[in-house]
Amino acid sequence: MLSEEMKKEIQGAYRRFLESRQLKPRLGQKQMIAEVAKVLGGILEDEQSHRLGEKHVSVIEAGTGTGKTIGYLLAVLPIAKARGKKVVLSTATVALQEQLLHKDLPEVAEHAGLSVTYGLAKGRGRYFCISKAEQHLDAHSGTGQQALYEDEQALRIDGETVEFYKSLLNEFASGRWDGDRDNLTMDISEEDWYPLTSDHLQCTNRRCSNFSACSFFKARKDLDQVECVIANHDIVLADLALGGGAILPDPAETIYIFDEGHHLSDKASGHFSFNLRLKSTERWLAGTLKQLDKMLEQSGNPQLMRDYIEHQRKPMADLQVVLNNWAELIRPVLMDDSFSRPKERYRYPSGVVPEEVKQFGLQVEHLAARMGTKMEMILDLLKESLDGEGGINRQAAEIWYPRVGMMVARMQNITGLGRSTGHVDAENSTPTARWVSLVETAQGYDFECSTAPVSAAQMLHMNLWQHCYAAVVTSATLTALGRFDRVLADLGLPPDTACFSLASPFDHYNAAELYIPPMKVEANDPELHTQAVTDYLNQHLKSDTGTLVLFSSWRQMRSVLASLDEKLNNRVLSQGDFSKNEILKRHKTEIDEGRGSVIFGLASFTEGVDLPGDYLTEVIITKIPFSVPDDPVDATMAEWIQQQGGNPFMEWSVPMASVRLTQAAGRLLRTEQDRGRIVLLDRRVVTKRYGRQLLDSLPPFRRNIS
Repeated sequence: MLSEEMKKEIQGAYRRFLESRQLKPRLGQKQMIAEVAKVLGGILEDEQSHRLGEKHVSVIEAGTGTGKTIGYLLAVLPIAKARGKKVVLSTATVALQEQLLHKDLPEVAEHAGLSVTYGLAKGRGRYFCISKAEQHLDAHSGTGQQALYEDEQALRIDGETVEFYKSLLNEFASGRWDGDRDNLTMDISEEDWYPLTSDHLQCTNRRCSNFSACSFFKARKDLDQVECVIANHDIVLADLALGGGAILPDPAETIYIFDEGHHLSDKASGHFSFNLRLKSTERWLAGTLKQLDKMLEQSGNPQLMRDYIEHQRKPMADLQVVLNNWAELIRPVLMDDSFSRPKERYRYPSGVVPEEVKQFGLQVEHLAARMGTKMEMILDLLKESLDGEGGINRQAAEIWYPRVGMMVARMQNITGLGRSTGHVDAENSTPTARWVSLVETAQGYDFECSTAPVSAAQMLHMNLWQHCYAAVVTSATLTALGRFDRVLADLGLPPDTACFSLASPFDHYNAAELYIPPMKVEANDPELHTQAVTDYLNQHLKSDTGTLVLFSSWRQMRSVLASLDEKLNNRVLSQGDFSKNEILKRHKTEIDEGRGSVIFGLASFTEGVDLPGDYLTEVIITKIPFSVPDDPVDATMAEWIQQQGGNPFMEWSVPMASVRLTQAAGRLLRTEQDRGRIVLLDRRVVTKRYGRQLLDSLPPFRRNIS
């Protein structure tokens, strides 16, 4: 139980915070503090301060306006300090990370009188790597067409991209940009950004000649010394995949707070997903062997490296044969002459692949793992040479270390895909979705094999919940149709986990109207519905106020945008034209200067968007956000639920749509003073049986159903 002394410290911190900020206590905030403190305070420890028992996780849905961030900080920080534990604050969006770093934690330190040190942890993939940029520019100087690997388009940069990379390097060198992708004003594609980043296999750390100027290491400097680390779900999962404690503090000594916790399950599933393009990988293997020979030549032909490379030749040739045979097996599945057009995708029912495909997977796993081991040995040799001990000159080692690191990473992915394809799912466990896709490339058609677990529950249970000292999972939307069952199952938490739902203090009925206008078509007819959405917006969209229009697909958003009246079109800021941060910035500027502004966005704009007051007075949701019907993961999950005797639509699709619809509607009211309207251009909430459930799961807005 929480000691009386600790209770008084937490209560005193809350009182000081309210008095200093001249605020009144919020019921939801008080409940948040109490519930988190009760769970953490109830954790028993052994003599080494290790957790005893399993009642260490708290799941709290806290509606908008409850002040949950301050609530969990005031409860967790004093308890963590008293028990000598680190705190990892994990979010799903950069916006919340920035809010925690620049607003919430400084406010707690200043107004609550709590002394806490904190720092921000982002993955390497968010930071500009000077060495990678320089190597790309050096490689492309003169011709502008050289590429490290034949099939990797990201490394085949044209003249325009070369100039773009030069401009980024100049911006960084001048100090106008800090190397953080999230601080770029322009929207940069993954294809252009990926070649400019590094990972733990490519990075030489302190051995790099650009280490002192590295944006990643500057950002991570002294992170080990802070009491509270602001991270994101991807970094936490990457750390767990490495055994825990490699990137972040040791899980056993950490209290995790997963804000935006509804994303954690999907993020975890993504970490165990694999894909492999068979023909391009076959070409990559041939090019890789040439690159290894070139490295051998530039390194002075050392005996040990030569031995390592010689041991690669046979398994590399064997793997190319296996991949070619696998592609020939798949070809008729996707490109049979009887089809009027090639299939874009074929999903294996229930995730079960034929025996011949399984054997290909096992062979790929064996050969790729064997080559991966030898490549790791080469990587170790290069690392030793960077320290002056491997017998290879430093310049050659510095050039080739990141390249071989990329080879190792790719080989790990090949091994993972082979393993996931070749091994049967454990009995009574949720299945792995497995499918093949037809991909058009510069060399013709390719066949992409993909696997993804439909649930990461077991992984989270084994790697996170069992090992961490404590955890709080929170979000404004955790329940589906008013229940916690779905989120507990997705996260691998037991049914008796402490769950609480804290109501928002907003007066939803008087603050906002939910309007469902008359429409002549159902939203499940894409073409007719897109025309109906266009007609509605052309007639009713206000160009002189702050509006957010949310779409379920790129195709519909682009079609509607192209058909908007010119006057309206000129007021639209559309996702894809600028970065999300830049769109929000421009939108606010337009409103501040007395002009209207309309944002067109997809799923990423249903959260992490905080536009209070006049910045947003109308949210238009074009469609109930159901999952895409042909998504392989969702389809495999639906089959599994059906096999268990359940109803996949009512047990999976409708609850997920409920969560997403609530998130979308939650963009409107951000403060108690906000007023506005939510428009839903989907009559299925009125005409279908499940519609009442979806409506009743929303906050109690004033309803206007025509």
